[in-house]
Amino acid sequence: MKPTHICAACGALFTPLAHIPHQRYCSSKPCQLARRRTWQHERMRTDSDYRANQARAQATWRARHPDYWRRYRETHPACRDRNRMMQRERNARRSVGRVAKMDASPPFRPLASGFYLLCDALEASIAKMDAWTVYIAVLSAPGLHLRDCKERT
Repeated sequence: MKPTHICAACGALFTPLAHIPHQRYCSSKPCQLARRRTWQHERMRTDSDYRANQARAQATWRARHPDYWRRYRETHPACRDRNRMMQRERNARRSVGRVAKMDASPPFRPLASGFYLLCDALEASIAKMDAWTVYIAVLSAPGLHLRDCKERT
C-alpha cells in the first residue's frame, strides 16, 4: 500500500491506520508529541473546565515541589543567565524602563503627615504583587481655607 497522507508535523508521506482514515500525523514519536501539544493548546484555548483542571494540577505539583525552580536555576546557570538577558531586553522594549519588584515597598507603617510625590499610573512600567494603587480625593482647594464658620455665606 502506497503512502497517501502528508504528516502535519514533519511533512513526510505516511499510510494512515485503517481505523483512523483522517489521520494527520505519522507515528514517529516527535510527530505524536507535536500532535498532543497541538491538541492541548487547542483544548486550553477552548475548554474552561480543562483549563481549570490543568491549573489545579499545576498548583498541586508546585506545592509538592516548592524548591524546583530555585534548584533548576542553581544547576542550569546558562538558562538562568539567558533568561536574565531576555528579561532585560523585554524591559528595554517597554516605553518606560523602570521595573517594580516584589520587595520594593518597605514593610507597612502608618503614613506621617507631609507631602508625597505620586506618579501617573500610565508612567509605570511593570507592576508586581506589592504595587499600591492610590486614590486621593481633594476635600478643599488650596487658598480657600476659612478661619471660622461665621465667615461662610
